[in-house]
Amino acid sequence: MGCFFSTPNDSGGRRRKLRNVGEIAVFVPGLRIPKPVDFFDQVTTLGDHGLSSKSLVERLSALRTRIVVMAGQEAPMPTKPRRAATQHGGSTLADLQHALEDYLPVLLGLVQNGSQLQNKFQFSWGNQEDDTEETSMSNSWYELLSVLHLMTMISLSQANLLLLPKTSTGDDYQSKVSEDCKRDSIDIFLKAAGYLDFAVKHVLPQLPHQLRKELPVDLAEGVLRAFCLQALGQGVDIQLGMAIDSVKATLAVKRRFACELVKYWHQAHENIQELTLANGWAAKHKLFIRWKYVEAKAAAYYFHGLILDEGKTEGCNGMAVAALRAADEFLKQSKKACESFHMTPPLSRIPPLWGTSKYLSEKIPKDISSRMQINGDLHNHELILQMAPALPDFALSLNPDDYQLPSVESSWTDN
Repeated sequence: MGCFFSTPNDSGGRRRKLRNVGEIAVFVPGLRIPKPVDFFDQVTTLGDHGLSSKSLVERLSALRTRIVVMAGQEAPMPTKPRRAATQHGGSTLADLQHALEDYLPVLLGLVQNGSQLQNKFQFSWGNQEDDTEETSMSNSWYELLSVLHLMTMISLSQANLLLLPKTSTGDDYQSKVSEDCKRDSIDIFLKAAGYLDFAVKHVLPQLPHQLRKELPVDLAEGVLRAFCLQALGQGVDIQLGMAIDSVKATLAVKRRFACELVKYWHQAHENIQELTLANGWAAKHKLFIRWKYVEAKAAAYYFHGLILDEGKTEGCNGMAVAALRAADEFLKQSKKACESFHMTPPLSRIPPLWGTSKYLSEKIPKDISSRMQINGDLHNHELILQMAPALPDFALSLNPDDYQLPSVESSWTDN
């Protein structure tokens, strides 16, 4: 079954060093990073478990040690201020991702069917934001789950770097993110979602129930599912922004993307809402999902209102006005949620508005004022939302990439 220890209590009040983190376009918590493991010290107590030579243990140790060293460097921290991360983080993150991919085929030898070494090595992981926070389990599935989680967070960190407005001179910013960066980020989001989808469906169930209960909150099933849905939601958000910028995209296309966005963020919100999360990164994650969920509703009701406004049937105009009022109310809520997210420790800076956020901030107030005279009875927030027409239901178009584990290192079958 494997043994477990954790310091401090990872399932509840987790203590982290909270620091300012610069700008955030994609939420990424403090990375879980591997701690050194002395494989040779442990293997001497195992006897003969199918390892006729020390070469595999040496390779396993060398590959993991490489990851420990790289993950412990200053450069790959995704929570650094934006300029430092852009200057150093991109290539280092890619190198760390490659190191993890090299490690996987050897690690898989420990989890393959019938491996007598599956529960023999003690794997330890900490958090880059708090050196005292460490979880150890003598279960190779835990190690695989942790590796896939780190690969996901590296991918999201790379997407974050792509989607932050680039610096020009001094503290000035260019207002746009390039089309190439947007397209590349969508591919990264799908890849990240694929890692987590595989982890939830095929790795997490391999852990004994008791160990699953003792996993740190970063690896809780609800958090993993929320991050998977977040990645898909942010991919659709980029698609919506690109549709907004396209003269060929119809209102119906924009509304479909916006309604899909609501569904992704709603599901992410449901997965994380019931979890008991302490202050810090976990609480900030909740606020990020809340912010994006409300912003998605603003977009969906706005485009729904515009389509209803074009309708010729009786009652369309009244429903259009109600939808636009709801969009305006959700926009106000999203701005408050955005401020709450950035003001919650670790503090983060609000990046310049661009894409969907910039478009909604400019268009919704303008269209509201041009279509109706706001008076006192329109300030009842609950009434405004109750009057909003139902949003159309669309099938979700983005799915996680179909991730497949690499083949097991051939040396395992040779021993």
